Amino acid sequence: MAEAAIRLATYADLVAVPDHLVAEIIDGVLETHPRPRPRHAMAASDLSTALGPPFRHGRGGPGGWIFMMEPELHLGSHVVVPDLAGWRRERMPAEPDAAFIETPPDWACEIISPSTARLDRGAKRRIYGEARIPHLWLLDPGEGALEAFSLTGGQWLLLGAVVRGETVAMPPFDAVPFPLDDLFPFADPAPPATPET
Repeated sequence: MAEAAIRLATYADLVAVPDHLVAEIIDGVLETHPRPRPRHAMAASDLSTALGPPFRHGRGGPGGWIFMMEPELHLGSHVVVPDLAGWRRERMPAEPDAAFIETPPDWACEIISPSTARLDRGAKRRIYGEARIPHLWLLDPGEGALEAFSLTGGQWLLLGAVVRGETVAMPPFDAVPFPLDDLFPFADPAPPATPET
């Protein structure tokens, strides 16, 4: 008896996913997961805030980058949504007209959570390599760790890992280091209450 043909997910399948879920098409399979939890969302926001002034605007750094949170990337047959992505300005000279982007970024960052770790460390990392994205960061707020990878000879090379209490100075953003702890605001003790006057 012949086996039934496997149906590949389509963009229409992705569009039909409810707004409270993030949807991607990876290796022909529709993958969904919940929107980020607060710890995940704060780490993404704080990382964007750390990188924006020096690398986007050139305030205290080299400038020349464009950053986006959760862009929809069409990389060949895959539709992926990294938590953060950055393009060197010369590779994205004008604002894209479409709701998705086909130009692979120069840097992608995935913020690891229990619901995304399998894809972030597996298929998505492979897809980013196939798309020749030169830099990938994996940030794990639960572990308080950041791993930085560089694509070298078609393979991911771990450049280094940073943990709580250490400073991030990893390519492509090593020109302006920042404390990793800045990405975890609730890991610090709460500020003392100010007395009412």
